[in-house]
Amino acid sequence: MQPDVQVSRKSRFSVVVRGIALTLAMTLGAATPAFAQYPDKPVTLIVPYPPGGGTDVIARIVQDKLRAQLGQPIIIENRGGAAGVIGTELAAKAQPDGYTVLFTLSSHTINPAIYKKLRFNTEKDFDPVSMVASLPQILVAHPSLPANNVKELIAMAKAKPDSLSYASVGNGSPGHIAGEMFKLKTGTQMTHVPYKGGGPAVSDVLGNQVPLLWVSIPAAAQFVKQGKLKALAVSTVKRSALFPDVPTVQESGIADFEVDSWYAMFVPANTPKPVVERLQKAIAEVVKQPDIKEKLLAQGAEAVGSDSAGLGAVVKRELPKWAKLVNDAKITTE
Repeated sequence: MQPDVQVSRKSRFSVVVRGIALTLAMTLGAATPAFAQYPDKPVTLIVPYPPGGGTDVIARIVQDKLRAQLGQPIIIENRGGAAGVIGTELAAKAQPDGYTVLFTLSSHTINPAIYKKLRFNTEKDFDPVSMVASLPQILVAHPSLPANNVKELIAMAKAKPDSLSYASVGNGSPGHIAGEMFKLKTGTQMTHVPYKGGGPAVSDVLGNQVPLLWVSIPAAAQFVKQGKLKALAVSTVKRSALFPDVPTVQESGIADFEVDSWYAMFVPANTPKPVVERLQKAIAEVVKQPDIKEKLLAQGAEAVGSDSAGLGAVVKRELPKWAKLVNDAKITTE
């Protein structure tokens, strides 16, 4: 009888093992296709700025090629206001499923120093996906402004303190930071006029309601080329390939001046890693295509692909950098 008991025990054990294996296989089988099929519906890019600004322009340049890579429509949803805060908060609260993606500007790392009561955490509430493009801020003026270069602008500002004002796409935007850094390093006084995006800001400078503007090159490029705005300087350490005759601020005599704007994609925190990787690989394929590089270059931007870790490192590095500048320049949202 003993051998039969042993056989019975072995049989029961085999049944249990097979049951566990089957359950595990079913579980994995249910999970894997969900990731493998992503995306199976349209993906929304939240652009936290109005249409016509630099962020919107760059997002629309990559829109069609990203659609081709993902095999689903890419819907751009403009949610402007408060230098990107309104749209960013909306993205932070979205479902972490990869169907809501934040396409934003480098104000993402500036806003935490400007706005003390943000209802989201820049690092904890977002997972980085990829850098997309990088470009300078450009200082442009209405053609009627007497100053034709940075030195003349400084002289003009010092001769009549607080007589000049400059526009930006909003408090905490790279243009705002560039303008305040300019004031801090030159000892000049100018009034900051924040807008809800590049489109409205450019429009008012074109109408000479505000004489100066710090903005991402895509928002102002066509008007500079048409002579409707004059370019005085760019904010990076290297000149813009689109405007090689426009000097940098450093070349104009202001040491250690650099504000490098970037555009990047983020998703709500806890988005499944395979989904993040799918998005990252898709945008990496997009930005290396020659026609996309050409279109970005036509806007004064350089195509930049990165992995999630690389973008995360940029965020971690810039948060304290801009916090110090905001403190030193005593920048407020008032």
